[in-house]
Amino acid sequence: MSGADVDQDAPNHGGARAKAPARRNLVGVVGDGLRRQILSGELRPGDKLPSEAGLTRQFNVSRTVIREAVASLRADGLVEARHGVGIFVLNNQPPVSHGFQSFETARISSIIEALELRTAVEIEAAGLAASRRSPAQEEAIHERYDDLAARIAAGQPTMEADFAFHLAIADATNNPRFREFLEVMGRNAIPRASLQSGDAEHTPGDYLRQIQTEHRQIADAISARDAEAAREGIRTHLQGSLVRYRKLIRGS
Repeated sequence: MSGADVDQDAPNHGGARAKAPARRNLVGVVGDGLRRQILSGELRPGDKLPSEAGLTRQFNVSRTVIREAVASLRADGLVEARHGVGIFVLNNQPPVSHGFQSFETARISSIIEALELRTAVEIEAAGLAASRRSPAQEEAIHERYDDLAARIAAGQPTMEADFAFHLAIADATNNPRFREFLEVMGRNAIPRASLQSGDAEHTPGDYLRQIQTEHRQIADAISARDAEAAREGIRTHLQGSLVRYRKLIRGS
């Protein structure tokens, strides 16, 4: 990521509108990076974050991006600002969402309800992403696809990488409400995460490869700016999951 791609603090009267989506994407990248450090325990409660200047150098982004990313962590209750001292880690637990209080992950019927809701929202998100995505956002989608492919090949847990792929599509809509919607659902938006204990990957390899085939079709449609193909790709992807989980209900 080069400095030329970064939204600088200086005003840019002619190009401000064009750079805003790229900055929002960078805010998500920085916020996710810091969030992972906190939730993994690399940064513990009571630890002080690097200075704003230090974070700017670490992530090679502008101070504006750092401030917005830190603000998202504060909103999640993960860090707090101490006036004149700095930003400190407050909590290393994922933020508790109150958006889906009745979401019972042990019930397959509840998973199906969530999938139906995701389908309604993400079909339109894919279409908007195809129409609106920037080159940087297109690249981010393919990077998340590659991350997931690498985890599948290595036999590593895939739930977080799968979720990150869908978040990258949400970011490419350039409407922050799509990301907020998925974040409210949390990692349980990925159905298999609801049926597995711990973070280990127990999903059969052929199923994961099928998912990646579907992901590839979605990513390629967004790259081609083919909104209808992107919508159809998400519809096929999520409808396939619905069919599989309905079979589980009938089998039980």
